[in-house]
Amino acid sequence: MMAWVLVAVGLVILLLAGDALVRGAVNLSLRVGIPALIVSLTIVAFGTSAPELLVGISAVLEGKPGLALGNVVGSNTANVLLVLGLPAIVSRMHTSTLDVRRSYWMMLAASAGFIGLAALGTLTWVSGLVLLAALALMIWDQLRAARAHMSEAASYEPEPEGADPDMPWWKIAAFLVVGLCGLPFGADLLVVNASAIARDFGVSDAVIGLTLVAVGTSLPELATTVMAALRGQADVAMGNVIGSNLFNLLGIMGLTTLVGPVPVAPEFLRFDLWVMLAAALILVPFVLMRRNIGRVWGLILTGLYLIYVIVILI
Repeated sequence: MMAWVLVAVGLVILLLAGDALVRGAVNLSLRVGIPALIVSLTIVAFGTSAPELLVGISAVLEGKPGLALGNVVGSNTANVLLVLGLPAIVSRMHTSTLDVRRSYWMMLAASAGFIGLAALGTLTWVSGLVLLAALALMIWDQLRAARAHMSEAASYEPEPEGADPDMPWWKIAAFLVVGLCGLPFGADLLVVNASAIARDFGVSDAVIGLTLVAVGTSLPELATTVMAALRGQADVAMGNVIGSNLFNLLGIMGLTTLVGPVPVAPEFLRFDLWVMLAAALILVPFVLMRRNIGRVWGLILTGLYLIYVIVILI
C-alpha cells in the first residue's frame, strides 16, 4: 500500500516541479530577451515533457530500462486513445477546421523511424543521436513555419503559457530551484516504487511503464486537452497530443539513450510498438479527412485504450 502512496506522491511532485520549471524558464528567457515564439516552441515544449524525461533517465540509472521504454510507448498510445478520447466524450471536438497535417506526417515518420531503430534490438547512444538530430530538424522546421505565419499575420506574438511580465527575479529563481530539485526527486520516487509494485504483482517493469507510469505522466496532457475541448479549442488539443508524441519519441528517448542503452524486449516488437503506430494511424480521419471527434468516437478511442490495458495486464 505504501508503494502506491509513494507513486502518487512522486507523480504529484513531478507535475508540480515540471510546472514550476516551465514558469521559471519562460520568465527567465523573456527577461533576457529571448522571443516568446522561441520560448513557446522550445522551452515550454521541453519543460512540459520534463517529467517523462526524468522518469526515463532515472529508470535507466536504476537498471530499469524497460520502464523507460514502456513509459514513452505507453504515453504515446494513451495520448491518442485516452487523452483525445475522454475529452471528446465530454465535449465534441471540432477538428474539421484544423490543418495540422504537416506535424501529423512528422509524428507518423517519427513513429515509423523509432520502430525501425527498436527493431535493431537495443537503443544505443547512436540511436539517441539520430533521434535528437530528427528533433532538431523538426524544431527548425516548426520555427521556420511559425515565423512565416507571423510575417503573414502582422507582428502579433502571443505570450507563452506561464509568462508573467511582472514576476520578480527572486520568484523566477524560486521556480527554477523547485523545478530542478523536484523533478529528479519525484522521478526517483516514482521509478523505485513503481518497480516495487511490479514485483508485488509479478509483472515486468515494462508493463508498469506502459500502464501506471504512462498514464500518470500523461496527466498534464489530459488536463490540458479536457480544458481545450470544453473551450472549443480543438487546435490546442490536437496540437498538444501530436507535439507531445513527437517529443516523447525524439527528445525523451534520444536523451535517455545517451545515459545508457535501452534493450527492446521482444514483446515491444511483437505488440506494443505496433499498437502505438496503429493509435497514430487512427487519427487519419480527423487530420487528413477533416472529420470531427464526436462523443461516439470518444467512446471508441477510450474503449480501445481500456482493451489494450486489459490485454497487456492479463
